[in-house]
Amino acid sequence: MSVAPAIPTIPDENTAPAKELATMAGELRRKVSAEVSKVVVGAEPVVESLLIALLAGGHVLLEGVPGVAKTTLSKVFAKLLGCQYQRIQFTPDLLPSDVTGTSIYDRNKNDFVLRKGPIFTQVLLADEINRAPAKTQSALLEAMQEYQVTVDGQTIPLTKPFMVMATQNPIEQEGVYRLPEAQLDRFLVRVEMGYPGFEHEVNLLKLHNKPVAEVGTVFDPELILSLQAKLPYVFGGDALYEYIVRLTEESRRHPDVSLGASPRAALSLMRCARARAALLGNHYFTHADVQAVALPVLGHRLILRPEAEIEGRDVADVLKDILGAVEVLTTVR
Repeated sequence: MSVAPAIPTIPDENTAPAKELATMAGELRRKVSAEVSKVVVGAEPVVESLLIALLAGGHVLLEGVPGVAKTTLSKVFAKLLGCQYQRIQFTPDLLPSDVTGTSIYDRNKNDFVLRKGPIFTQVLLADEINRAPAKTQSALLEAMQEYQVTVDGQTIPLTKPFMVMATQNPIEQEGVYRLPEAQLDRFLVRVEMGYPGFEHEVNLLKLHNKPVAEVGTVFDPELILSLQAKLPYVFGGDALYEYIVRLTEESRRHPDVSLGASPRAALSLMRCARARAALLGNHYFTHADVQAVALPVLGHRLILRPEAEIEGRDVADVLKDILGAVEVLTTVR
């Protein structure tokens, strides 16, 4: 993998919002990690990905086998945000109207009134999203992309910030419905939660050997919107934009890939690289930030050829090839 260059030359204009964001985001990252560690052990990389998605204004897909605290971490993170929170347990018999709501007849008003579904919130936990059929999964598409919901011909905007955190078990094959590519593309990042490791699992037992401490609120809706508004000011030069585009083009040419990264994926790479840089206390992003977020951003967007999967190749292997094939340049060609 190519090594990122040192600090870039940054113009003076419009650096104040980015520096303010970097200062605030770095402090908030430390506070969030401290609060999460009261309940979940060894989840620092996952928490960083959740914060990246939050700053970038995107949605998160958490993948992992049962029992690795996907739902627990999502609930803890939602509480830290200080926003309205709803949880939907996806099941095979769940209907789209169970998500969006439906119109019911009100005898007092002698008219139909909208009974809003759980999607009318700010933080939505879609638990085991792949247990519901595609028709029900699609009830989230409009909300995730356009921040609005249409029910019985009536379009209602959602309150911002709006964030979907979905969980799914990638191992089970029976009774689950694979998320279509259009649905996957709406998730800004996909984060894999594995087993915590020996030391972390021992610490987990010690932690839960006594009453677990309550987590406090770190964010509020106004603060989240303020941070998101400052994100575009995190500096990146033309060479970085070209680097991102070369990565996406290389993914489309790779022999093991049948469907490469789209222009939306390139935008997602840029947003997440900016967010990661801010969380690390920087008001500029570099090639290292782009490389660090490549797997969570592109991993669920690339479709491998069946021949590559038969040979034991996975998306992580392909992305290593792509990152190694694209040269890091500090100037525009």
